[in-house]
Amino acid sequence: MTKKPPVIEIRDLHKAYGALEVLKGVSMTAPKGHVISLIGSSGSGKSTLLRCCNLLEDSQQGDLIFNGEPVTWKGDAHNRRPADAKQVLRIRTNQSMVFQQFHLWAHMTILQNVKEAPLTVLRRDRAEVEESARAYLDKVGIGDKCDVYPAQLSGGQQQRAAIARALCMEPEALLFDEPTSALDPELEQEVIKVIKDLAAEGRTMLIVTHDMKLAADVSDHVVFLHQGLIEEQGAPDQLFGAPKSERLRGFLSPGHVS
Repeated sequence: MTKKPPVIEIRDLHKAYGALEVLKGVSMTAPKGHVISLIGSSGSGKSTLLRCCNLLEDSQQGDLIFNGEPVTWKGDAHNRRPADAKQVLRIRTNQSMVFQQFHLWAHMTILQNVKEAPLTVLRRDRAEVEESARAYLDKVGIGDKCDVYPAQLSGGQQQRAAIARALCMEPEALLFDEPTSALDPELEQEVIKVIKDLAAEGRTMLIVTHDMKLAADVSDHVVFLHQGLIEEQGAPDQLFGAPKSERLRGFLSPGHVS
């Protein structure tokens, strides 16, 4: 039986903004059904790595491979760009991203927000999308909010709507960029519960988070980034229970502020 390739594979990825090198050669994989958490101080390259993975940012060197299919590039260094626009669209629609800020359309109801991309990007059947959108809003606990507008919801409810919107694309992987950091602590717990439920279902997820408890609870694998490189990685009990790196020990110490 042929072994399935990872959903996401990143090899020796480099990303710079002008002279500022943010990623200095990062390699990692996300096998199907695994949850990978990316942790590290502000400026370590976590969010940049996620954005490069979803082709929202162009990287200058290295390979991005999705389900065994490498991204094709043209040009090199700072002129490197994806060569195939259709491939980019396919990859982006197969990896739904949930941002720190919710990015809901203010003029649309919550249901319309969730339905929009499957209808316009994937051109799926309207009745099927409606049914799917309502089911995902139920799943994240806000099925009764279909007809209200984003401004009428709390931050936690808006983020749960953003997660429902991501799920409605039926993606192969979910990418979370600090999904709870814009929320008050009590609202944060609503979103953490949804993420834990999704992890328990065996969804492939990459999570950039400042919440070490969330990373410890949901991850199959944790990656600690420091100044654009992977300083340490491994199973959560190993990383949080017996960190090898001095930098990781410092990062996890009670007084550390990331």
